[in-house]
Amino acid sequence: MSEAEYTKVTHDLTLAVARVLAPLNPQLTFLYVSGAGTDSTEQSKTMWARVKGRTENDLLREPFRAAYMLRPGYIQPMHGVKSKTPLYQGFYVVLSWLYPVIRLVARKYAITTEDLGRGMIKIAKSGAPQRVLGNSDIEALVSSR
Repeated sequence: MSEAEYTKVTHDLTLAVARVLAPLNPQLTFLYVSGAGTDSTEQSKTMWARVKGRTENDLLREPFRAAYMLRPGYIQPMHGVKSKTPLYQGFYVVLSWLYPVIRLVARKYAITTEDLGRGMIKIAKSGAPQRVLGNSDIEALVSSR
């Protein structure tokens, strides 16, 4: 995908939705699932990291009650969830049995769909101590119940 196409889907669409929602409900808490490696400086040599960084920065300027940027790394699907993309599904099948090892070796880079969802609900209800959260931050919120 070209940078222009990726920007339309990732940045422009997201901001269009945010700019409709913000005036309708200024008390809204907006959560954006971005990704580990996103570059808030917008200077990365990696196109997706720049575009995601710009998207995050623009969302943080919107007049929501609060906006949070979630930056998960590897997300392990749970409860039989399957990807519609065959390559990704194959990737998940292979890594599913390795997930416990991934968690031991690179805990801060891996999270389950379940923990990500629980974290998002908790952030939407109660907020978070910072506006940009990685896997470790999300899991800390989930475990603090």
